[in-house]
Amino acid sequence: MHTVEKIGGTSMSRFDELLDNLLIGERQGERLYNRIFVVSAYAGMTNLLLEHKKTGEPGVYQRFAEARNEGAWLPALETLRERMLAKNAELFPQIFQRQFADRFIEARLDDARECMRSLQRLCSYGHFQMAEHLMKVREMLASLGEAHSAFNAVLALKQRGVAARMIDLTGWQQDQPLAFEEMITRAFEGAEPGRELLIATGYAHCREGLMNTFDRGYSEITFAQIAASTGAREAIIHKEFHLSSADPLLVGSDAVVTIGRTNYDVADQLSNLGMEAIHPRAARTLRRAGIELRIKNAFEPEHAGTLISQDYCSATPCVEIIAGRRDVWGIEVFDQEMLGDIGHDMEISRLLKQLRLYVVNKDSDANSITYYCSGSRKLIDRAARLIEERYPAAEVRLHNLAIVSAIGSDLKVKGILARTVAALAGAGISIQAIHQSIRQVEMQCVVGAEDYDAAIRALHRALIEPENHGDVIAAA
Repeated sequence: MHTVEKIGGTSMSRFDELLDNLLIGERQGERLYNRIFVVSAYAGMTNLLLEHKKTGEPGVYQRFAEARNEGAWLPALETLRERMLAKNAELFPQIFQRQFADRFIEARLDDARECMRSLQRLCSYGHFQMAEHLMKVREMLASLGEAHSAFNAVLALKQRGVAARMIDLTGWQQDQPLAFEEMITRAFEGAEPGRELLIATGYAHCREGLMNTFDRGYSEITFAQIAASTGAREAIIHKEFHLSSADPLLVGSDAVVTIGRTNYDVADQLSNLGMEAIHPRAARTLRRAGIELRIKNAFEPEHAGTLISQDYCSATPCVEIIAGRRDVWGIEVFDQEMLGDIGHDMEISRLLKQLRLYVVNKDSDANSITYYCSGSRKLIDRAARLIEERYPAAEVRLHNLAIVSAIGSDLKVKGILARTVAALAGAGISIQAIHQSIRQVEMQCVVGAEDYDAAIRALHRALIEPENHGDVIAAA
């Protein structure tokens, strides 16, 4: 009868509000329990631990990986320590609780520091190479953020009389790493969600190494596996906003509507655009386990939010969401030799994967292929050079673009293509390319990067605002 619920880093940073709205609020007695929470690190902590997600500014890990002398990363570690202790002081004004919180995280930081120092000394010998150990260091550092927030959450809940317990999945001082699913299963053996509020770390140490595959998206993978392993009746992700028909900052909060119900297909399309309701691999775990997912606003607990299920389809065909991606580069490859030869596509796709460029979509005709990629301009330029080197006769051109999509669980709307083209033309926007698949869950319009905001507003006005969406927008 329990739920498994994930809280993101931005929400965790507003912890007092979480206590008043979500973790405790008006709940008393048994209503406090039958919930397992999976928590992320406080906002900004993982940036300090690893590197800044957007700017790339190095954190402890990046400075350690690039260190040319033994202590080059230590100032970054001390900056992190100061930030973590400041967070403790903010959460626990009473000295006793604050000291308890400080001792926990300081012990972990000290252990990490000594481990990294020892590794540096070991790798000063020729038989040991630092590159072979860096991913383990990255995982160890990442775990500190979740351990910090989970421990503090349990301490604060106990302080308010709640029977709370930390489920520490970080594997700290564990003898041998276990397989991921086994790690989760063992951690929850003997747990009684009906009697205690369980707070689990979003990072889970395992034999496979979550960061090898998911890097900083690991917390949702852990969340989904906990839900599947414990047989949750529902999985819930708490965000700082509702899942809406568009970005309210672009189209206006009075124009957007909250999506009451949709399906996992729609969630996957959003992930492809970089606007994740949930990580696609986490969604796959929930789908296979037959668990529905609910997206809620952490600070509006009375609102039902958005229910995402496997088989849901809107009662009438309609567009549910207008979403998009700004950071897209079109890599256009023209080569007359590619006619009838799929080798070009296979080899270029392999190259883009090696460069870790994300391919949002692609299109082709007889003698050209265009890949719509997300990544840094430096990597895009490198990809173009490598393609030209591999195919000297090819012409490679780069286009700075944006993708704007109309998405819905049933997009078989009569005349939708004509209405879309007319809406963009009416806003003075030129369409560079358009894609619509037979599955009828998404229609993508490729426009110039400078037209992104206007295109979102135009399509929302044309395809969302005039429609009666019925149960798609009704509260679940």
